[in-house]
Amino acid sequence: MTRPVHRAAPATDTPIRQGSLRAHNLDLTFRQIVGARRAPISRSELATVTGLTRPTISRIVDELLAGGLIVEAGPARSGNSGRPRVGLNLAPTGPAGLGLDIRVDALSACVVDLTGAVRHLEFVPHTQRDAGPEETLRSLAAMATEANRAAAADGLTVVGATLAVPGPVQDGSVVRFAPTLGWRDVDAGAALRSRIGPAELPVLVDNDARLAALGELYASEQELRNFVCVSGEFDIGAGIVLAGAPFVGSRGWSGELGHVMVESDGQLCSCGATGCLQCYAGIQQILAAVPAGRHPGPAAARQSPAVVIDGLVSAGSPEILAALDRAGQALGIAISALVNLVDVDTVLLGGSYSLLASWLTEGIERELRTRVATSAWAPVEVRPAPLGPDAAVIGAALSAVDKVRRDPNSWLARVQQGEGGWPRQTA
Repeated sequence: MTRPVHRAAPATDTPIRQGSLRAHNLDLTFRQIVGARRAPISRSELATVTGLTRPTISRIVDELLAGGLIVEAGPARSGNSGRPRVGLNLAPTGPAGLGLDIRVDALSACVVDLTGAVRHLEFVPHTQRDAGPEETLRSLAAMATEANRAAAADGLTVVGATLAVPGPVQDGSVVRFAPTLGWRDVDAGAALRSRIGPAELPVLVDNDARLAALGELYASEQELRNFVCVSGEFDIGAGIVLAGAPFVGSRGWSGELGHVMVESDGQLCSCGATGCLQCYAGIQQILAAVPAGRHPGPAAARQSPAVVIDGLVSAGSPEILAALDRAGQALGIAISALVNLVDVDTVLLGGSYSLLASWLTEGIERELRTRVATSAWAPVEVRPAPLGPDAAVIGAALSAVDKVRRDPNSWLARVQQGEGGWPRQTA
């Protein structure tokens, strides 16, 4: 019996109307300017790379200039003699993104402009052990308001805010589980939206490791295409970038490396499972290896755990050196499994790990050489992340402004309607 062959119905072609064609051409042109980060690009070069006519390019460039998305700079790169051509760059004023982050010893806020430059970075001491979600979010909202004032003073308009948290987030708002913060089912997005900006200002929440990877991706100017950024500020997270794009997963919950099992009959983890990486390589777990009587004095309580660990290493503490060796081995086991699955060529040690890379790298590399199937002919590079502990808050700010980069037409429509982002003047 012959089974009938079911063929998918052909996709219906949608005609490109005049308005859609204009938006498409503007988006195409703007992407070329965004991509030319190292040097200005001229109108004639835009016409060449896009295939659009020079009059069309001139009209689009005028619209982008009027909308505050680009500025004229010069001269553009050229190998020809004669009159230099005026180049075009992303505008250092105009739309900007706001990032917020929760650290072990501080809260941070960051503003990034359309070019990716950090324009404002502030830290406020904060001990999570002594503060619940309400107090923490109230403090973050106050920092966000102050960051917006600083942005407005620089001619910037905040178009969105993103909070980085150490745990899985649902619907860009609800922190489902962040054991090291003591948060469960906290709608951090709603709490911040009620406290900052107008109702239409987008306020999102995302995983800190994924945002840190986004920050490092921008910092590398896309030179890194396939890498994982492992952060250990609170929970151990892995931000994964594949083919130059952050990997999110079907529900946005990827990257919980700290809860990968590294010892089958190991210690009980705060998540309820046993033998998790978090139990052996978490920053607090490393520090806990030092006997209470050998901990540094009260002044250390005001320092980040990574700085305290570094000081103990310098003092020659055998307990902390042994704990770092165990942490490096455990990280290497978990990262090896990840590399075998997703085939990245670089591992960045971010967050607090960037400050401890000198004592963690050898153990990680040893496990990678042993456990990664392709290591003999394709070794994996392990190195500190350039942005270090600041990567998550910078990545959070970039995630907000990146929406304008990917959809300039929406920004221009809002400008034409007299809108924008957060009001320039706040109460």
